[in-house]
Amino acid sequence: MTGKSPTVIILKSEKPSVAASRRKRNCLPKKTAKERLQEFWNIFEKEDEVLAVISADPDSLASALAVKRLLRYRVKNVTIGYLNEIRRLANLSMLELLKIPAERMKSFKSDKFTKYIIIDSQPCHNPGFEDIKYCAVIDHHPVTQGWQANYVDIRPEYGAVASMMVEYLRAAEMKPSVALATALFYAIKVDTQNFEKKAQLADAISFRYLFNIANQNLVRKIELSELRKSELNYFKTAFSEMRISKHRLYAHVGRVRTPDILVIIADFFKRVHDVSWVFVSGIHGEKLVVIFRCDGYKKNAGILAGKTFGQIGAAGGHRESARAEVPLKNLAKPDQDFNTKTLRKLTSKHL
Repeated sequence: MTGKSPTVIILKSEKPSVAASRRKRNCLPKKTAKERLQEFWNIFEKEDEVLAVISADPDSLASALAVKRLLRYRVKNVTIGYLNEIRRLANLSMLELLKIPAERMKSFKSDKFTKYIIIDSQPCHNPGFEDIKYCAVIDHHPVTQGWQANYVDIRPEYGAVASMMVEYLRAAEMKPSVALATALFYAIKVDTQNFEKKAQLADAISFRYLFNIANQNLVRKIELSELRKSELNYFKTAFSEMRISKHRLYAHVGRVRTPDILVIIADFFKRVHDVSWVFVSGIHGEKLVVIFRCDGYKKNAGILAGKTFGQIGAAGGHRESARAEVPLKNLAKPDQDFNTKTLRKLTSKHL
């Protein structure tokens, strides 16, 4: 960590508790992409061993790869470390086809690093992130509190961090390789849901810039890697457990091999006509995982997730999509035998 004062870039849709500081910051001239890039570069030294910390998904993997490119000749080394286990086939295909050099964090000693960056997340999003002192935080989720970093670039209005990273690369006059461009292009597609989700003009500009560089055949190959045959049984369970009430669809799937299947099921159910909320839950290890989906119109999935499970676990997200992870031991005794009825009872309290 350096002794330089923090650089903060943003913000929209902030909590009232940070509104005053935002107003003060807005009195200053808006920084250009080149100024942001230089301030980011300034926190690193030539001999730094950098760990880019992520929870692996397309946006975080692509953005971490972009950070690695930005720091290639400015630090000794950049390692991409992910906390979660990657089970989703599309994400595994992305890693393999694009040869992204990411490692599971538990496979190496983190004390060998001199600087830590967290990308597409914030320190309080996962207990595994909390004990690390970060020099930089780059994200597009709603702003949280209780942590500090020398450099902070959080833009909740952006559809993908990958769009932000394209701006950094262009400011550095670094044309991305085909692999990097493909990763960033795919990440923007996924996080904006092909621009069906809220996004900025900046997302579209970055997407268009990448279009002629990315390998579209590789993008298609990654997109088609979605489901294992064995995972179809989870859909069978979800259909049998599904309950619809007041335009809300609830389904508890029971124990799952990976929480990613819950995301796939929730996104599938989101297509059902006349359903405005989707709640899909399952048990992974010793945790309850709940996926929230809605249309984002006069609704906010992230806020609902926080209200429902924020006091007993990690919860949050965007207007249209959110997630909660709660240790089973933190549930009230009657709720520990979780089912679709329990899911409906807990979420309905705050609707």
